[in-house]
Amino acid sequence: MWPNAPGSRVTRLELFYDLVFVFAFIRVTTLTAETPTARGLVQCLIVLALLWWAWTGFAVVGNVVRTDQGVLPFLTFATTAAAFVFTLAMSQAFRDRPGDLSGPLVFAVCYFVVRANQVAILGWLARVDPELRRRFLLVAGRGLAVGVLVLAAALLPQSLTTETGEISLRLTLWIVALAVEYGTGLLLRGGGWTVLSAGHWAERHALIVLVALGETIIALGLGGGIDIESPLTWRVVVAALLAVAVVSSWWWAYFDTMALAMEQVLHRTRDRLARAVLARDAYTYLHLLLVAGPILFALGLKGLIGGRGTPEGELPVFDLAVLYGGAATYLVGLVALGWRVLRLVRWPSLAAVAGLALLAPVAARLPAVTALALLTGIMLVATVVQTWVDAPLRREVRETAWAEQVAAEAEQSEWRRRHL
Repeated sequence: MWPNAPGSRVTRLELFYDLVFVFAFIRVTTLTAETPTARGLVQCLIVLALLWWAWTGFAVVGNVVRTDQGVLPFLTFATTAAAFVFTLAMSQAFRDRPGDLSGPLVFAVCYFVVRANQVAILGWLARVDPELRRRFLLVAGRGLAVGVLVLAAALLPQSLTTETGEISLRLTLWIVALAVEYGTGLLLRGGGWTVLSAGHWAERHALIVLVALGETIIALGLGGGIDIESPLTWRVVVAALLAVAVVSSWWWAYFDTMALAMEQVLHRTRDRLARAVLARDAYTYLHLLLVAGPILFALGLKGLIGGRGTPEGELPVFDLAVLYGGAATYLVGLVALGWRVLRLVRWPSLAAVAGLALLAPVAARLPAVTALALLTGIMLVATVVQTWVDAPLRREVRETAWAEQVAAEAEQSEWRRRHL
């Protein structure tokens, strides 16, 4: 295994691993759209949290070692395969249906394999570093506790309770497992995070946010109202344009300034522990909101595009809740990041969250496309005002980023001139 360097960036093998999560996010929204209930939403959030933890574990590995060198590509292929089967088993994660294999067991074992591979790689690196070895023991202990919980959930005897009770008990065990994963991460005070390359860490998370935003676009194309044989209607076209406007405003709100500013702050944080805690809080934890928001929004969008509405043309409560809730979740994530990293109160985004909450009951009585238009207006106004408020910061951050890019390109061009 080759160690990483402070200036390393994302490898193509890491992007290959992310392909599974493109499929996983699509499958999460598709399966939840088939069961638009409160319990279905809870299951969606549990699976999403598990997917995120499986993804971020590999992001930690990729920041410590070069994933495209030595034996790591083969371990990555094995992890990718396990993650893919884990995604296939989502539909039977909480209820064992008749078939050759136990869905809950396949789901649990694949998650365990993904996490075990990541822990094993960190264990191999820790063998020559006493400080890293101490941290590894804490991470391995957490992994063992989670493994016991997920396997217990999978092996739950069906005769123990009714079908509804079985699902509820299995959900409870998974929630406890998640509490251990995420809660222990907070108690470790950054002990499970080692950020050698701030650029790699920031780029890695920015790319997965882009994947989540793409899920909304995919939801447009795979919605029940758009297929080869169905006629194209104005309702579908208008809804598509509005949804693209929302996603575009989200891209701007994150990538135009926020992503660059956060990376620069991470670069300036030289203390090892302080950088680890910042990376944990801002990226591992808060970026989950930036992934969950678009996925929830895409879930509501599938219902809208698919024509799942009341006779009066209004959106069902579930679809309206995830549509507006997804938008609010994304904005809350940006607000939290602004405060945690930049110590700034993003009041336009906060006002937009309040507006979504206040206008959601009004939107419930409007036609579906009108409700989406109302949401789009709030997003666009919030983005424009936030950009205006951030103008001094935006100018400083983008000038620094541009200077860095020019310097890096000049250095690379000089090296290529001499050696290639």
